[in-house]
Formats: sequence, structure tokens, C-alpha cells
Amino acid sequence: MGCHIIRQADGLKTGGIIVEAEAYIGEDDPACHASHGLTERNSIMYGPPGFLYVYFTYGNHFMINVVTGRKGFPAAVLLRGMEPIYGVDIMAKKRNVEKSEAIASGPGKLAAALSVTKQDYGTDLLGNSIYIIGPGRLKDSIMASPRIGIGARGSDKLWRFYLKDNPHVSRHPGAIRENIRSLNEAKRTAFSLYKIQTNL
Repeated sequence: MGCHIIRQADGLKTGGIIVEAEAYIGEDDPACHASHGLTERNSIMYGPPGFLYVYFTYGNHFMINVVTGRKGFPAAVLLRGMEPIYGVDIMAKKRNVEKSEAIASGPGKLAAALSVTKQDYGTDLLGNSIYIIGPGRLKDSIMASPRIGIGARGSDKLWRFYLKDNPHVSRHPGAIRENIRSLNEAKRTAFSLYKIQTNL
């Protein structure tokens, strides 16, 4: 949270502050793409960290993930929301929207704003085409909730994180809204909604 993701292409700089993300961790995480083991599609997740895992979903969206686990252990963070900072007008035109809050308030929107496609699969984030810098100082509190759009698989994990009250965070369903916790509370329960419920 609070890091800047930047894309440099054709002499243009676009990007902004990461305000929402979800963690997917290991083959034991039923919502993780590695839950069925190593495949051609998810091979980049098995490390080393610091590379982009890009995939196509729902027939019309690309998703941007940052590989985070050590080499051999599949883990990645899905970038779900970005507050536009660099090249705002350029990204708004790409997205065909006027309000900055509509540019990258969702994972598919974020990828479209940065023109990320399957061609960017495997991009080294230490390069100069797409890279992440920071983190900067956060003004807003970090919140934790269950992940969005995964159904019942791994829905007890508080592995979605976002900046509180930031208008560039994606919308969350009512069931998600009811289970939002502060980062400190999530830490105390090992990021498990199940532990919170069983302690009531």
C-alpha cells in the first residue's frame, strides 16, 4: 500500500499510488492460481519475486499481479486499485472516462489504464518499462477484508488490503463490507475471519 506503480512507454509516463491489493499465497490457498500446482500459465508465480504475472479473465480484462514469494514458492499480489498521479489525462482517455475515480478503481480498470496486456507477462519490475517505487508515507489507515470474487474458496482469509476512505478503491459487495477489519485487528487474528467468528 502506498507504493507507486509506473509505466514508461513511447515517451509517456503513466501510473499512480497503489491503494488496493489482494494476496494469493501458495498451493494450499484454494483461491490461488497455484492451488492445482505448477502449470505453464502460473509458472512465473514460482519465482523469483519481482516480476509481473498477467492473465486474462472474464473474457475482457487483464489482471496485474506482482510475484512476491521466494523462488519455488508460488505467491503473488493482485493490484486492485490505483490513485492516478502520472499521466492522468492519458489514462482517462484510454479508459474513456472523465472522473479520476473511474480510471483505475478495480483490477481490470487498472490494467487498462496502464495498457498492461499478456505481452507484459514476466516483466522485471526492476527494469524501466513498468516498475514500482516506494513505499511513501501513508496518510490513510490500511484496512483488511476477505478477497473479492473468489466465491467460498479461501473466503475466510482477510487478504484484501486497501486505504481507508480512498475514492480510488474498487466497490465491494455487502458481504465484504460486513467483514472489514482494521489492519491491527486482522493481525491479531492472523488475518483469519474464521478466528474472529469463533471467538465471538
